[in-house]
Amino acid sequence: MADPRGFLTVTERVTQPKRPVPIRLMDYREVTERQQAGTLKSQASRCMDCGVPFCHNGCPLGNLIPEFNDLVYRDRMDDAATRLLSTNNFPEFTGKLCPAPCESSCVLGINQPAVTIKQVEAELADHLMDAGDFIPNPPARHTEFRVAVVGSGPAGLAAAQQLTRAGHTVAVYERDEAIGGLLRFGIPDFKLEKQVIDRRLEQMRAEGTIFRTGIEIGKDITWQQLRRDYDAVIVATGATVPRELPVPGRELHGVHHAMEFLTENNRVVAGLKNERTIDAAGKHVIVLGGGDTGSDCIGTALRQGAASVTTLAIGKQPGTERNENQPWPMMPVLFEVQSSHEEGGERSYLASTVNFVRGEGSKQNTVIGVTVAETEFVAGKRLPKPGTERVIKADLVLLALGFTGPEDSGLVEQVSTEFDNRGNVARDGYYMTNTDGVFAAGDSGRGQSLIVWAIAEGRACAASVDKFLMGSTTLPAPVAPSDRAISII
Repeated sequence: MADPRGFLTVTERVTQPKRPVPIRLMDYREVTERQQAGTLKSQASRCMDCGVPFCHNGCPLGNLIPEFNDLVYRDRMDDAATRLLSTNNFPEFTGKLCPAPCESSCVLGINQPAVTIKQVEAELADHLMDAGDFIPNPPARHTEFRVAVVGSGPAGLAAAQQLTRAGHTVAVYERDEAIGGLLRFGIPDFKLEKQVIDRRLEQMRAEGTIFRTGIEIGKDITWQQLRRDYDAVIVATGATVPRELPVPGRELHGVHHAMEFLTENNRVVAGLKNERTIDAAGKHVIVLGGGDTGSDCIGTALRQGAASVTTLAIGKQPGTERNENQPWPMMPVLFEVQSSHEEGGERSYLASTVNFVRGEGSKQNTVIGVTVAETEFVAGKRLPKPGTERVIKADLVLLALGFTGPEDSGLVEQVSTEFDNRGNVARDGYYMTNTDGVFAAGDSGRGQSLIVWAIAEGRACAASVDKFLMGSTTLPAPVAPSDRAISII
């Protein structure tokens, strides 16, 4: 007999009737709530004079965390927000999306819960938006130089804003129909409503940044043309090549990369697309991968009315406390319960995918299940353990396995830009590629990483571009590609 959670033995045919679609009163508005002023002040007060603030070690942007926490405690929210903006262009993004490595490095974390730094940052960003304080900061003077930024994710936007404020003429190119990259089309609205992006873009346009959408560099405009028309080019296209799962049945209908599912749904929610071609309504959904993207798939599938959602992770379930090999102030891998996990679905660990089950008759090209086995560790490798196979019913499978690197997009053929052995755009210690005047920032050069690293690299790359053009720079450079701070003045 079938397991009530949806598990079937290998010998059973996966022909179980679908359960009725549950009634869900769920929308796509942000699920996070504002923190009460008293709680916010209490948390800020916990940021003590710790001698050496290791939160700086955890924050690639170098946010002045003890300083803005002290100002919040003293009810000086305007000053605290100004202090935060001095190191972080977009606290409204990081306050909602960053996993907060700063909190892992908080000194209080040695023997008690860390200060909720991320929440304080989010409240400061909301304070700015409430007060209408996304005030444009145009440059006092303009230079003769023109810079093209390819890609409008957090790295590209950070680089563009820094260089615009330095006085250069900056144009951001985006192949999609709207600015924001995965912030707009990859992140669901229940984590980041798109009006937040639009508010920031209004400021950037008023400062002088030019945005050009629906243009794919390498196709609509060649990289050679872009290099001729601009004095410098920044590649900030992100790491968008999804990681594959080469197992039998991968080609079946109903097996999709997570971003195919998420980006289409975001377009439907935004009114940019009328109908979904990948719809979880009434279906048994399997999500492979337990990270942030997998969580986004869970929340989206539940909102579409999925009959069930099950997440499969190949590794062990993380612990609730630090492992010995991840001591403070390192960022530990911990069991995380995001809002989507609280909304529904099940999670299974040590589950290795063996194959995708093919249907019969008219469904012979359609997935109807996933064969999984218990993961065992052999010679340092994670392999399916023979004899432990089982089949989980599935009408829709979403591969949320991360990304392997950036797309080539004509860089090699058109401007001979090199890629490193990890598949990322190769660059030197100042973010420049082997092609003179072409730079790379964010995930395109670093590989899949955190939003806070993308913004930090965008700011640092902007400083390198400014020095390349002007001979010196006063722009801050918080990080180098080697993850070490550098001085390029």
